[in-house]
Amino acid sequence: MTDPYQLIRNARFFSGLSEAACKRLAELSRRRTIIKRDLLFMEDAEGKAVYLLISGSIQLVKTNLDGHETVIKTVKSGELFAEVILFEKSRYPVTAVACTDAEVIELPRDGFLKLLDAPDFRNDFMAMLMHKQRYLAERIQQLTSMDVEARFVEFLREHYGEKTVITPDLPKKDIASAIGATPETFSRLLQKLEKRGGFTWKGKTIRLSSGFWEKF
Repeated sequence: MTDPYQLIRNARFFSGLSEAACKRLAELSRRRTIIKRDLLFMEDAEGKAVYLLISGSIQLVKTNLDGHETVIKTVKSGELFAEVILFEKSRYPVTAVACTDAEVIELPRDGFLKLLDAPDFRNDFMAMLMHKQRYLAERIQQLTSMDVEARFVEFLREHYGEKTVITPDLPKKDIASAIGATPETFSRLLQKLEKRGGFTWKGKTIRLSSGFWEKF
């Protein structure tokens, strides 16, 4: 089993931190396993920890005033999430739900805040945080400006790359939620893509023609 230090050291979010800073984070951490469909934390609950996803898939879900849930982001391995509780407010702004069995590194909020008192650590971390905030702003713009087909293609590109054979690790209904579509709308989209040609989704495998990505 890989030790927490190496997992933190290898995480893209912590790539700019010194070896000493990564070791200090590892000393704070503990590993947790989450079963598929379990909640890691609930929206508006007191924020007690920040998380680094080691394996599996976790979705961050926001509930609107009318009770409708929107997937804000699907967290990928190596990504830090819930760090908003370190700066903006002490309660989680979203719910985190495991789409698959997953494992995370948990970093307690109190200990993390003490590390942020050190200028070098704080400056490195703030730079990484700003990068993620830009991503989230672009993501919101994407959801509001792209049609469902464009959002689906962008989801595939972002999570799996421009491959001709893809085996998604999420069920169709979760992908539909991640791109802001109802299951019915997503089903119609898949039928449309298959009818157009160059796209098939049979069983757990998506197959794309060599020229599929050039159209987008």
